[in-house]
Amino acid sequence: MTDWTDPETFAQALEQVETKEKGNCFEDFEESQIIEHEPGLTLTRHGNEAWMSQTLNHDPAYWRQDVAEARDFEEPPVHPDYLTAATLGITVEDLSEKGGYFLGRTDVRFPTDAVYTGTELHVESEVVNRASSSSRPNYGIVSWRTRGKDAETGEVLCSYERTNMIPRRQPLETDGGAVENPEEDEPGLPSEFVTPEGGYFEDFLEALEEAEGRDAAVAYRHERGRTQDDVTVAYLPLSTLNTAKQHHNVDVMADSPSGDIVTYGDVTRSTALGHARSDEETYREVGFDDEKFHTFVTPGDTVYAFTRVLDAENDGDVAGTVRFEHIAFNQNDEPVYSGTRTAAIRKRGE
Repeated sequence: MTDWTDPETFAQALEQVETKEKGNCFEDFEESQIIEHEPGLTLTRHGNEAWMSQTLNHDPAYWRQDVAEARDFEEPPVHPDYLTAATLGITVEDLSEKGGYFLGRTDVRFPTDAVYTGTELHVESEVVNRASSSSRPNYGIVSWRTRGKDAETGEVLCSYERTNMIPRRQPLETDGGAVENPEEDEPGLPSEFVTPEGGYFEDFLEALEEAEGRDAAVAYRHERGRTQDDVTVAYLPLSTLNTAKQHHNVDVMADSPSGDIVTYGDVTRSTALGHARSDEETYREVGFDDEKFHTFVTPGDTVYAFTRVLDAENDGDVAGTVRFEHIAFNQNDEPVYSGTRTAAIRKRGE
């Protein structure tokens, strides 16, 4: 009788059997294709608070009933960062589990004023574009419009467009020529930087007015850092059903460019935003655009944050709208994430 657990016998079996693969290749996607992602995910208070606490998002309106009611919420709502991460996490098995670089995400929007725990999230994606990669014949480029919906009502809770490089089943034939990237002259940094006095809308508006007409920018760094550990690298993505091997399989990732498992991009992003929000009086999140991930974040790396204030609009009684650029960077001062964010920032005394 064959002993299947004999090491040599089992090694031979592994070489001969077919692997039941997960995920889709570039050839599996077609423009206008609609993909319904299963399973769904119920947004729980535990999941919400675990995400917020581990990414240092401590806005009391998302933790305490009294502050939530004062902010015109019925109860502490689901944080937009957790909602975004859960919406993307559910899509990973169908869209990007095969691997490939996350090239960016934009038009992140929250059509409803608040989402509450207990909501069952259903997610669907539409293929909006697919293209060849001139520099990487083993990959193609796919963009999806993803919508996270209330499974009961069909109401859209979160939507965005993201773009990934996706492995091809068959490499694209090329002439082997090098791809030229013409260098462009980058404008120099301003001669001075203005830091807002506080975190209210008026502080950002005054800082922009101080910088106006001068060779100056409103920009500053945040003191806190968050070193990546087992919770942020493995637990948080798993809690959003993000099954990508990049976050969980050390064996496979040992031979990858990163050399190790990597932090889920939305953990990096949310951590940087948590650092930034600790220095401002956020009233509501409006949306995010032009998000990019510049290099790997691996266990032991520390995520810091830098903020540039782009503009402010005095368009509300309780809060005004401020547009930021946030840059996450590591302990070597290398940018790892960047994106623009629009938020309603409370006015002083409101």
